[in-house]
Amino acid sequence: MLEVVNEVRLTLKPNQDNPYLKGAFESNPREYNADTDSLKVIGEIPKDLDGLYVRNHHNQIHEPMGTYHPFDGDGMLHAIHFKDGKATYRNRFVRTTGFFAEQAAGRSLWTGLLDPDKGASRGWGAMGSMKDNAGTDVKCHAGLLLATMSQGSEPYRLDPLTLETLGPEPKWARQVPDGLSSHYKVDNHTGEMMFFNYPEKWPYMHYGVVDKNNNLVHYVPVELPGARWPHDLGITQNYTVLHDLPLYFDPEGLKSGKHKLVFNREQASRFGVIPRYGSGDSVRWFETSPCYILHITNCFELGDEVIMDGCIMPNYTPIPVNMSGNVYDRITANLDKYNNPTLMHRWRFNMKTGQSREERLDDEITEFPVCSNDYVGRPYRYSYNVLYKKGAWLFSGLKRFDLSNGNTARFEYGEGRYGSEPQVARALNAKAEDDGYVITMIADMVADSSEILILRADDIAAGPVARILLPERMGIGVHACWVEGDRLSGENRVPDLN
Repeated sequence: MLEVVNEVRLTLKPNQDNPYLKGAFESNPREYNADTDSLKVIGEIPKDLDGLYVRNHHNQIHEPMGTYHPFDGDGMLHAIHFKDGKATYRNRFVRTTGFFAEQAAGRSLWTGLLDPDKGASRGWGAMGSMKDNAGTDVKCHAGLLLATMSQGSEPYRLDPLTLETLGPEPKWARQVPDGLSSHYKVDNHTGEMMFFNYPEKWPYMHYGVVDKNNNLVHYVPVELPGARWPHDLGITQNYTVLHDLPLYFDPEGLKSGKHKLVFNREQASRFGVIPRYGSGDSVRWFETSPCYILHITNCFELGDEVIMDGCIMPNYTPIPVNMSGNVYDRITANLDKYNNPTLMHRWRFNMKTGQSREERLDDEITEFPVCSNDYVGRPYRYSYNVLYKKGAWLFSGLKRFDLSNGNTARFEYGEGRYGSEPQVARALNAKAEDDGYVITMIADMVADSSEILILRADDIAAGPVARILLPERMGIGVHACWVEGDRLSGENRVPDLN
């Protein structure tokens, strides 16, 4: 089976000078159904690989209003379902309200991330002006996929197997008017999902819990000193860790509706540890060195401490984009982690003494760290991070950290081959944390193709055990998720942490 089930009409002008609308970022208008009877498989798909890999992808349809940023495009999900050594593939646009409105108009109706103050239409997100593209994060909870954009948006539900957009979450979306920020976390042990948002109005943050049956059971204000620009949160067995970091929009500019990011090097980073069902008043705040953080690997409890691992940006330097010169070079300079290094780091928050400690775990630039879903919120051993191509927003390989002994391993994709956020898929009847596979989606600019790459999680340096070539080269995307086979119909996971 290989069929094009739909093709969306692109209105992008030819001969684009924006590098994020061509080459590795070229838009894909076609939506496919395919399976491994029709797709080329190099190697052998493991028979103990059972579940769904999904990757999100900003995929611009219409000629942009203003300067296009690679986080502006419409969300497109790519999903490959593994079962009994075979796989089926689908890709679909996330059909948000913004998607439908622009399809009806035949053109862009919203400006993007770089021109949030120039649009005429009301929008979504913390800034209240963005199109809800649902193009950043994707997770599965209560048997349905959940796609959002990073600033906070309506929580869009999709069927995990057909990728049909089912619309905003019907049970509780209206109770969360400030939206759902990306990087909500699901606890595989309890089926609960923890989330946050960060509106530009008091209290500047909310925190919530959705139970395994998809009921909003907790939603509280968390008052911050002002509007902030956090990106991630962490969970442990009993707590959630919220971020209040010294990178945010200039408060004076916000008074006149202007959005200019500033990094206050004189202001400490703050991390709020809140009991899973705690109130805003129960948050314990811990101060550490000034930094910014995009993504964490995991949090867990050890004795009196809550420990958080992730990629620290210790000295963030924003590079202005709305000034004279080549704006696209400045977009790339901001995205290039060699300009603002991101390094594996550990923070320790002592719940008994109130003290915090931190330590650097590695000095190589990596990001998008992930661990096995079964170990999220629990003590764990392995983090899998992406490696960067210098001077570009492209992922050139993977690095595995063994946090128990400091050992590392790596796999480079090869010249002109770029990946996405990896995901860890534990094997059926897994006997260890890394008994399973690491999966990512590759764009091969040399062969002009895309593929799903499957590596052994305990030996990524050995290279792929299988490669599944997709119907065409798909644009570069970032975030992904792994959905265990027993979670495709609901939160039915009973992980065995051997």
